[in-house]
Amino acid sequence: MKTLLERVTSIGVPRHVALIMDGNGRWARARGLPRTAGHEAGARAAERLVRFVGRRLGVAYITLFAFSAENWGRPKAEVDFLLALLDRFIAEHLGEFVDSGIRLRVIGDVSTLPVAMQRTVANAVETTACGTNLNVTIALSYGGRQDITHACRRILADVAQGRLTPDDVSAEAIARRLDTAGTPDPDLVIRTSGERRFSNFLLWQSAYAELYFTDVLWPDFSPADLVMAIDDFQKRERRFGAVAEVAE
Repeated sequence: MKTLLERVTSIGVPRHVALIMDGNGRWARARGLPRTAGHEAGARAAERLVRFVGRRLGVAYITLFAFSAENWGRPKAEVDFLLALLDRFIAEHLGEFVDSGIRLRVIGDVSTLPVAMQRTVANAVETTACGTNLNVTIALSYGGRQDITHACRRILADVAQGRLTPDDVSAEAIARRLDTAGTPDPDLVIRTSGERRFSNFLLWQSAYAELYFTDVLWPDFSPADLVMAIDDFQKRERRFGAVAEVAE
């Protein structure tokens, strides 16, 4: 009898899985720990998930919502800790990314990050550019509305400079100017911790994504939880607005 992992991989996994990693603070509070401990546990969860996806699952793209544009409103000490943790995560795992054939990409307003972190990000993106096994995108200082706004500004600039006409403005033209240009839209968006909203994550790109919500807090989210989410995804019928065929 096949295991659940064997079954889901034999059917065909989603090409792109995006994750809203929520619940670090609640995980820490439930254990009487500071929020920083929750963020550290969340980083370890991300690490084991990326390893699992790259080695066992066969998903081609994974996007992690690590730091939102709205997260700048948190207490400065927490923001500083979280950014330093993310900086260290990227820097310390760079060699592993290269060895594992992982291509790293970062989306969001990188210019708002600390200068040292901007250098870490740029170096990691350049160093892993030849990876072909797994594409990992980390969303940093990212917001879906901001992404669409920036794409619209790029459209307006192209029209003003004569590179586009108003008639050339299409959904495809906008998508090519989003931060995620070149990456397929997510097939499956997972949010942990029991919340059931997008929180400004990949709003344009998730138009036809399947959504999966789990009460598991992010630090506890395991490869087995991911496999269960994919199993649920595979049981759905994706019609993309079309009518399902009716057997005669």
